[in-house]
Amino acid sequence: MSRKKTRLQSVTEVPQMRADAAGIDISPEMIYVAVDARRDAPAVRCFGTVTQQLYRIANWLKGCGVRTVAMESTGVYWIPLFQVLEERGFEVFLVNARHYKNVPGRKTDVGDAAWLQYLHAVGLLQGSFRPAQEICAFRTVLRHRGELVQAASQHIQHMQKSLDQMNVQIHRVLSDITGVSGLAMVEAILAGERDGHRLAALRDGRVQASEESIVAALEGDYRAEHLFTLQQSLESYRHYQKLIAECDRQLRGLLESLGEGAEGDAEPPAPRKNMRKTQDEQLRQKFYRVLGVDLTAIPSVNVGTVEVLLGEVGPDLSRFRSAGAFASWLALCPSNEITGGKILSSKTRKANNRLSGALRLAAESLCRDKSYLGQFYRRMKAKLGGGPQAITAAAHKLARIIYTLVTKRVEYDESQFARIEQRAQDRQRQRLIKQARTLGYILVPATPSGATVS
Repeated sequence: MSRKKTRLQSVTEVPQMRADAAGIDISPEMIYVAVDARRDAPAVRCFGTVTQQLYRIANWLKGCGVRTVAMESTGVYWIPLFQVLEERGFEVFLVNARHYKNVPGRKTDVGDAAWLQYLHAVGLLQGSFRPAQEICAFRTVLRHRGELVQAASQHIQHMQKSLDQMNVQIHRVLSDITGVSGLAMVEAILAGERDGHRLAALRDGRVQASEESIVAALEGDYRAEHLFTLQQSLESYRHYQKLIAECDRQLRGLLESLGEGAEGDAEPPAPRKNMRKTQDEQLRQKFYRVLGVDLTAIPSVNVGTVEVLLGEVGPDLSRFRSAGAFASWLALCPSNEITGGKILSSKTRKANNRLSGALRLAAESLCRDKSYLGQFYRRMKAKLGGGPQAITAAAHKLARIIYTLVTKRVEYDESQFARIEQRAQDRQRQRLIKQARTLGYILVPATPSGATVS
């Protein structure tokens, strides 16, 4: 049985020492910078973290003839220095700490800086992926918006807690307490209204719950302290909604500044049948203009998934050498540990990647989808014996499809998977025939009418 070919990952050339390389160890209060010992003495120097000190670091590195710098990605403390060095024309490598701290005996700030400089000088460090500056600006606002949404959801829970303490069960009758009907009733309660029928009359016409059930749910023990906490939670929720709206306006402005991937005045293809026609359609058209392809045509991929893709990676996926490299960066493919010809582990890496989470969420919605991807998800669930494994496999498939569509600028075509599905059916047919022969049976194909062929 032939084994799958893998990319050669061995050292084929003798490493060349680069004297123009520097290493930087960053902490909240001080920064240690190391250069080649032949460039200046002392080779490792300590600087502060204020802006003036950052410019001193850049000037010293320029004076030492340094062209490339490796620094550790510590929290968010590396960002100011990274930006200063990048503006000065340095080639900056942002290094994951676990990639160079496996050697014992160097756990000091001075030692870390010198060790970074040495590893970078011999070319043993790889920089982390960092998109262009305009994408970083979009990502910053998008991540901040996500944190505001989480904070707003906490105040929704506070509102539900206050209602539960008063035994007002309206949030169990209505599907969303922050909807039109829920907010109207909460506001009326805070205004002093206690009549259940008058409160029920505030419901929207789309509410499916009956008036009797709403009136029964609104009967409770209204107490001043719980009404106070309800009022505070409602005001906090609305404050966060205002901030989220401001973030949306900022994101739309940043989205307009991104380059256009679509040719000329090309119009995006028609949306999927189950896509909403309001704000989602406007975002879909904007994303098509930036990416040059409609990713929402992929089953389970919505405008929220595309927005996360733009924020975390940007429209240029060519920086990843292949679809497999893109899936590996997302930690959606097996991380094989092989020794002695045996696979010790093939689990996926644990990574805090927002795009990976968005793709997993999209893959989970394929459980009842009738498309090829839905069939693939169910087939993987039966094969791998669990939902989490199938979600990872489906997310991996989505990542590869997205990479292909964006890099090749082709639209998603479901008919292209018919050949793959036919090949899978042929393999299943051959497997069933082989199993039947093993058990001493012969499978006979049936005619369309149901009669067997002799």
